[in-house]
Amino acid sequence: MSEELLQEETQTMADFEEHFDDANPWNLITSYKENKTVLPVKVEGIVNGGAIAMVEGIRGFIPASRLSLSYIEDLESYLLKDIEVRVIEADQAENRLILSAREILKEKERKERDEKIASVKIGSVLTGTVETLQNYGAFIRLPDNLSGLVHVSQISQKRIKAPKDVLKVGDEVNVKVIGIKDGKISLSMKALEEVKEEPEEKVEIPKAGNIGTSLGDLFKDIKL
Repeated sequence: MSEELLQEETQTMADFEEHFDDANPWNLITSYKENKTVLPVKVEGIVNGGAIAMVEGIRGFIPASRLSLSYIEDLESYLLKDIEVRVIEADQAENRLILSAREILKEKERKERDEKIASVKIGSVLTGTVETLQNYGAFIRLPDNLSGLVHVSQISQKRIKAPKDVLKVGDEVNVKVIGIKDGKISLSMKALEEVKEEPEEKVEIPKAGNIGTSLGDLFKDIKL
C-alpha cells in the first residue's frame, strides 16, 4: 500500500471516529456537563421525587429539590412546563442522567438582586418592616424584596442594650441608607431622629416701669 493511500485511509478512519463520537449523545451530554451549558427542556413526566425531561434523546431525572428554589407542594404543576437545566451527573454505563434547574435560578436571583441593590442610593430614606432581631442589630425588609441591617448603634440616639428593647418583629420603620458594600445594605434609624436641643435658660429682664430711678430707690438697701 502506497504512503498516500495509507494517509488517506488513516484520515478516513479518524473522520469516522470523530463522526461516531459526535453521534453518541452521551458525549454531547458530557460536554454539556463540563461546559455548564444551559439547556432548555420540557418536563415530560412526573415521577416519585421529581420530574423527567429528555436531553439528546436520553431520559434525564430532575429531583424535586432541584426544580425550584423553594419547596414544591404540587409537582404535577410542572408537567409540560418549559424550564432551563444543567447536567450535573452523566454516567453512560449506568444510564444515569441527573439534571438541575436550581443553580440557574440561583444565578438569576442573584443577578436580579444585584441590579436592585445598584438602584439603591446612599442617603435615601426608605420605609421597611422589622424582619428579624439579633443582639447586634435588626434586619429590615425593604421594598423590592431587599433586606438591610440596622446595627444596634444606629437604632437610636439613646444608648440601648439590645434591639428588642425598642423594636419588635413586624414594626414598620423609616430608615436611611448609610452604606452599601459587598451586596449588603447598612441602614440607620438614628440618622432620622431630630437632634433634641437643650432648652435655653430664660433670663427675665425687669420691665422699665419697675426700675426705680430716684436716689431713694438706689440707696434704700444701703446701711450706713
